[in-house]
Amino acid sequence: MYKNFKNKNNKYHIAITVVVLFLLLTASLLIKRDNNTFIKDGVIVIEKVIMYPFTVLNKEKNNTQSESYIIQKNVNASLEKEIKELKDVLELNKTLTEYEPINTTILSRNKSYWFNTVTIDKGRKDGIRANMAVVTKNGLVGKISSVSNYSSEVKLITSDDLNFKVSITIKTNDEDNYAILNGYNKKSGLITASGIDKTTNINEGDRVLTSGLGKMFPAGVYIGEVKDIKSDKYNLSKKIYIKTKQDFNDMHYLTVLKVKE
Repeated sequence: MYKNFKNKNNKYHIAITVVVLFLLLTASLLIKRDNNTFIKDGVIVIEKVIMYPFTVLNKEKNNTQSESYIIQKNVNASLEKEIKELKDVLELNKTLTEYEPINTTILSRNKSYWFNTVTIDKGRKDGIRANMAVVTKNGLVGKISSVSNYSSEVKLITSDDLNFKVSITIKTNDEDNYAILNGYNKKSGLITASGIDKTTNINEGDRVLTSGLGKMFPAGVYIGEVKDIKSDKYNLSKKIYIKTKQDFNDMHYLTVLKVKE
């Protein structure tokens, strides 16, 4: 009985592994294309491939239809999310008229430093250089911190590296108030900013963008909105808490901004 159960689980694992590998391969192809018809055709092919292992599993004596359905449903949900993220990348490319967008896929992420860095599948051979801004449709996510021939490391704006600072501007009633991103609260999911005088008028809901100062990031890249405002313990300055649209726990595709030559 144990042997049959073990064999059954092995077949599940093999089927799921095949599906995951195929999804990753297909996603890497889709991200390099900007044709909606190609994406639709790719989805149809993926669905057919996904169906095959579950059809085989359903023929096994010890495998019920409901079990296969649950697995298939979970994979389909993941697939839909992947396709949506790919479409977001294509929409983003249409708005980046001043840049040559380089679309990339996240290869790996260190669990111990989840909010610090990610590794992407493009590098020096693809025109990526250190300090280039990295974005998604939801706004700025970080910068290129190191580059090899075929991959690069992205330092996220949620990093706990005290030396990594981003100059920002807070849009309040058509006025620009400058500050520095300098931290991330994992519990609240909010990015913090400091360097704002206590007399400066900042409101919840104000938009936060890159300032362009220091020339590390282009000006005007969206970061998020002011969620909360607090005074420091000496009541000399304000600390701003920023809510981003990007879920840093769940990212698959990133776009590197290369200035057009």
